Amino acid sequence: MSVFAIADLHLALGIDKPMDVFGGRWSNYMEKLKNNWLETVRESDTVIIPGDISWATYIENAYEDFKYIDVLPGKKIISKGNHDYWWTTGSKLNKYLMENKFETISFMHNNAFVAENFAICGTRGWKCPGEDDFKKDDEKIYLREIERLELSIKASIGLEYSERLVFMHYPPVTAKSRTSGFMEVMKKHGITRCFYGHLHGEGIKGAVEGEYEGVVLKLISADYLNFVPMMVNSQQAVDRTLMSGYIDS
Repeated sequence: MSVFAIADLHLALGIDKPMDVFGGRWSNYMEKLKNNWLETVRESDTVIIPGDISWATYIENAYEDFKYIDVLPGKKIISKGNHDYWWTTGSKLNKYLMENKFETISFMHNNAFVAENFAICGTRGWKCPGEDDFKKDDEKIYLREIERLELSIKASIGLEYSERLVFMHYPPVTAKSRTSGFMEVMKKHGITRCFYGHLHGEGIKGAVEGEYEGVVLKLISADYLNFVPMMVNSQQAVDRTLMSGYIDS
């Protein structure tokens, strides 16, 4: 039994939304992802998917995308991304899963899970102060997402685990933001590994990977992983992350 992670599936089975604007890797990406998933993940495994799941605007239009995910092997823990416009309240999301008999999917929203020996925590995140596009209106969302990360980590108190992992959609820090409240929360709670998505194409150049302020960061957007879910509970995965480099101070 293993834990995998991959963000930014950007499924579009119910809507015409081409992704090749982000590069050739996105050509035929849904079939590529399915084939790689089937070769990598077993029914006893867990896959964390931190955000940008479906291009659907409303949850009712996301049925085919959720069906695509549900029939793939493993349990899936999904959190929100900036393009998940279908996201609604936790009660409505869970009702949707129950009504459609999607039994392999759970939502992470101010809560925490246990998979293998890991406590799975996280939140969507947001743009951080210092980035070029961070505006005054972003401050409220940024602070709220920091609170949500705190709530998720605190929800893991009392659970049995050997390590707490954080999964975010937005990067907790970038080349321009340098640090953030997300990093401070993780350091306060002793989080040593964080996985995130959101960055594609040219945006990948701004990714911070490797050990940074005591937390090992790893980009797991689907195109960056070439649509292969990455195992997070192997020493090889940890070594690859540590070797991938980070921004100079």
